[in-house]
Amino acid sequence: MTFVRPAQPLKGRGAASFMAHRFAKDERLEFDDGWEQAGDGEELPALRTQLEWEQCKSALSRHDSPDLPYHLGLNPYRGCEHGCIYCYARPTHSYLGYSPGLDFETRLVAKSNFVEVLRAELSKPSHVAAPIMLGSVTDCYQPIERDVGLTRRVIEVLGQARHPFSIVTKGSGVERDLDLLVPLARQNLVAVYVTLTTLQPELARQLEPRAAAPHRRLRTIRTLAEAGVPVGVSLAPQIPFLNDDLEQVLAAASDAGARQAFYAVLRLPWEGAPLFEEWLKLHYPDRAQRVMERVRDLHGISEEGRAAGKVYSSQFGQRMKGSGVWADMLGQRFALACRKLGLNRERVMLDCSHYHAANLSGQQSLF
Repeated sequence: MTFVRPAQPLKGRGAASFMAHRFAKDERLEFDDGWEQAGDGEELPALRTQLEWEQCKSALSRHDSPDLPYHLGLNPYRGCEHGCIYCYARPTHSYLGYSPGLDFETRLVAKSNFVEVLRAELSKPSHVAAPIMLGSVTDCYQPIERDVGLTRRVIEVLGQARHPFSIVTKGSGVERDLDLLVPLARQNLVAVYVTLTTLQPELARQLEPRAAAPHRRLRTIRTLAEAGVPVGVSLAPQIPFLNDDLEQVLAAASDAGARQAFYAVLRLPWEGAPLFEEWLKLHYPDRAQRVMERVRDLHGISEEGRAAGKVYSSQFGQRMKGSGVWADMLGQRFALACRKLGLNRERVMLDCSHYHAANLSGQQSLF
C-alpha cells in the first residue's frame, strides 16, 4: 500500500508527491480528519536521497527504435537525482515497486557489478562494435556519480576497448573526466551532448531542480569544445508555452562551442502525464490546461483519446518530433536557427574500426 504525500512544491525536488506506480494495488490519499497535519502552514521536511545497490545481469541495453541514432545504451544508475519533472524515464521506477514521483529522484539504485558485466559483454566474440549512448535513460553524471564513480569506470573500460560512445548529460561532472575523454576524442571515439532545456534560471530551477544551472551547462559546453571534445546540445524536451526560447538556447550553445544540435518534444508515457500535470497546476496554474492541450495536439491525440485521458503517442516516427501544424512550426524554427548558426553542417561519425576486445585483458595500456 502506497502512502501519498499531499501535493505541494518541495524545495530541491521536481515531483510533488509519492504518486502510486501503475502496478500498485492500493493507494492512500490524505484527508482532513481535524488533526493538524504536517505541511499545514509549514514546509514539509526535506527528503534525503537514498542509494541502494543491485546486481545486474546485463550492462548493454539494445533497442530497434528508428527514432534514435544509436541501438546500444549504458545506464549505471536507476532513478535520477536531477529530479526533472518531464523525464520520460520516471515510469521505469514502477518496475522496482517504487513511485515514479518522489521515489524516482530520492531512491536511487546503483549497479554494483556493472563495470565487470560490461567488460564481459564487450569481450564476447559475438559483440560487434557500434556507437553506444552512455546515459540513454538516466543521467550518468547525476550528483551521486561524484561519490560512486561508476561512469568514470565505464569510460575507462570503453577506452581500453577503443569502443565508440556518446554521452548525453546535464551534469557538469563530465568535466572531471576530461583526462579520459580528450585522448578518446583525438581517435574519434567519443562525442558529448549537453542538454540545455532553457536559459531561464527560474524555469530551469523548477523543471530540473538538481541539475546544473543553464549558465553552468554553457560553461561545460565551452570547456569541452576548447579541450577538443566534439560537443553538441540537446534541446529536449520542448514544452509548449514554457521553454519558448529555442532560438536563444541554440545561439548561446553555438557561441559556447557546440557544433551539433537536436531536440524532442515533451513525452509523457504512463505515470509521466499525471505527474507533469500535477506539477503544472502547482507552478503554472494559469496555463496548465493550455499546455496539456497543446501536448495532445503535438502527439496527434484524437477526440476519443482525449476523452479517455490520453496525452502521449508512442508511435515510431511521431513520438520524438510530434505531428501536425504545431510540430511542423517547431521543426521549421529549429531548422532555420541551426542553418543561421551553422549547426549540424557536418555529422559526427564515431570510428568503430579501432575496437579491439583483446585490450580488455588488462595487458594493454588505456591510452
